[in-house]
Amino acid sequence: MCGIYATNIPVSEEYVAKRLTEINYRGPDNLGVKKYGAVTFGHLRLSILDLDERSNQPLEYKDLTITFNGEIYNYLDLKSDLEDLGYEFRTTSDTEVLLIGYAHWGTDMLSRINGMFAFCIYDRQSDSIIMVRDRMGVKPLYYTWSEGQFSCCSQLRPLIGPESRPNEEAIGIYLDCGYIPSPFSAILGIHKLKPGHYIKLNLREQQIQEQTYWDLQPRKVRKDSYETCKAELHDLLRDAVRIRLQSDVPLGSFLSGGIDSALVTAIAQEVAEASVNSFTIGFDEAGYDESKVAEEYAGILQTNHQTIMCAPEDIRNLIPRHRSVYDEPFADSSALPSLLLNRVTKEHVTVALSGDGGDESFMGYNYLQFLKKNQYLFDLPVWLRKLLVRTGLLRLVKTVTGKSFPEALFLLENRDAYVEYFFTGSMGLRKTEDKNWLSHYRKYLNLSRNFLQRAADFNIKLWLENDSNVKVDRASMAYSVEVRSPFLDYRVVEFARNLPMKFRYRGTLRKRILRDILKEYIPEKVFDQPKRGFGVPLDEWIRGDLKDEFVSKLDDDFLNSVPYLDVAKFKEVFERHLSGKGNFKPTIWKLYVLRQWYEEFGFYKPD
Repeated sequence: MCGIYATNIPVSEEYVAKRLTEINYRGPDNLGVKKYGAVTFGHLRLSILDLDERSNQPLEYKDLTITFNGEIYNYLDLKSDLEDLGYEFRTTSDTEVLLIGYAHWGTDMLSRINGMFAFCIYDRQSDSIIMVRDRMGVKPLYYTWSEGQFSCCSQLRPLIGPESRPNEEAIGIYLDCGYIPSPFSAILGIHKLKPGHYIKLNLREQQIQEQTYWDLQPRKVRKDSYETCKAELHDLLRDAVRIRLQSDVPLGSFLSGGIDSALVTAIAQEVAEASVNSFTIGFDEAGYDESKVAEEYAGILQTNHQTIMCAPEDIRNLIPRHRSVYDEPFADSSALPSLLLNRVTKEHVTVALSGDGGDESFMGYNYLQFLKKNQYLFDLPVWLRKLLVRTGLLRLVKTVTGKSFPEALFLLENRDAYVEYFFTGSMGLRKTEDKNWLSHYRKYLNLSRNFLQRAADFNIKLWLENDSNVKVDRASMAYSVEVRSPFLDYRVVEFARNLPMKFRYRGTLRKRILRDILKEYIPEKVFDQPKRGFGVPLDEWIRGDLKDEFVSKLDDDFLNSVPYLDVAKFKEVFERHLSGKGNFKPTIWKLYVLRQWYEEFGFYKPD
């Protein structure tokens, strides 16, 4: 795992080195910078494969140069194919395979590689650049392009300069989501490359061309038997785990009390050549602690297990770290325990397997239960829903949190409008509810006739990439840890989407097929636990130890400076939370994180 930088803006090698040093946690093992005429490439290396300096980057092959962040999991198979074609290699790294593969296949190589990646290749002969991002958006890539000049980087911070200004449209989107989705960024003129896309820059002609090489496709439901599909999925997961076990540094597995991490760890223990090291964080608060369940899993699987007990102050003390490594506003509070998990894991391993992505493909989220239970309501005509609202009968409907369902939801035109609201509702905090930015994502509501699958597809393209993957990337890179997620293997995602819904969600049982595979490793009575989030008691902190901090940061001067914010509405919500009349921690945290971001980059300077 690494950090990359490339530009044709006239700057010195020292300038690029200095900017990369701002994110040196992404690759502390080597900093490499080299000029190729007007183009400068930089690279921070976290050594995982072929630890020799011969694999330091930027790496060259004939007229091509690459700066690469990520892992190509099937690189050994590709290397064998290229050797059969007569190519020779001087390293044992996946980077060289990627570069020579591009030299031979061009962009056709993108359909051959399986991995998480963001890379930039410069062709000196044609004076052209290609920037590529992986299918699921696991690895980030920011870029700028203006009047023939470009820059790209793994994170936003090194691209921010003295003239940079916040992107008010993106800040408005952040008020909706709590994150900023691609292709937007928090800074005007800087963009995120969308997953499954590549951009070609012709520097001579000053032309830019963006292409899609992978995306979710219309669903084709399989007609095979449940047992056949279960066996095929089991084999596919074995392979997805196996290819993620390749490492020249210590490797382990994150093990929580959930089904996904338990299954990944179980398969890793089955296919690995040695016992797997597994890690769990434990908390004194019973509502947040999964360590006892994880320890029971580890005992059954016979992993080399460690539980690290942590106090609330261990997490609270990471708020400054959160501010520095999440260089866009990012309000998922589970980023804090994620930072802690990676900090303590780094003391033992450099690579860790995780269960991220299982909920998205196998229908694990609680909101799906609410959708399924109340589908009939969304099918009612708008006039009838309005009548039910006026009579007050809809107050009897409960959400996944047990609170009365917002009546306004039932004034929406259709079920898909609800899906959008679920992922982007801002509790009325925006002065205008402009959702034009969703145009890129709405097409993913049309790939299936099944309502639950449409919701899952929307989740995969919007939330998974822009929230979950960002959280994991920044939290792991903050401590120079590489996290690998078998459920984010594009083959697993494609396979799962085409399974009949009843194979994944039957009755009230979510993740049915994963549960049945996990039974082969762990008794069901052990793993049949209520689903817990990976969260922190923010609601208590805001009313308690951190109350003065939140009140001082969310003052009138700052709130009035936030574009699109309905200040009066927010102040009402804030007061209700402080007085114990409601729990609005996500909204309050969202504004607090935004204040921290403004201060971090000097965009807001209080008197």
